[in-house]
Amino acid sequence: MKLVTAIIKPFKLDDVREALSEVGIQGLTVTEVKGFGRQKGHTELYRGAEYVVDFLPKVKIETVIKDEFLDIAIEAISKGAKTGKIGDGKIFISEVVQAIRIRTGESGDEAL
Repeated sequence: MKLVTAIIKPFKLDDVREALSEVGIQGLTVTEVKGFGRQKGHTELYRGAEYVVDFLPKVKIETVIKDEFLDIAIEAISKGAKTGKIGDGKIFISEVVQAIRIRTGESGDEAL
């Protein structure tokens, strides 16, 4: 099993969710986060005062999938999140040792 974590632009969340649903991947955890990378932030004007916004709003999506769905998931997330501009985000893949469904006690792939 793999944990797929993607950091994307907030307005691309629905596109990514739909792309994952189309390939049969369901069950996401979504968290609103802030961060910066090569995008570096920007300056804004508020009530006449200029200030620097270092951390930009992003969305973190996490899903645990069976190993055989990894390439499909990466492709779906990439397709849904891509704008072609700086700040599109990143995808991280981690190994999951065990998963247990609390309600039934199922474990491993059956718990997904």
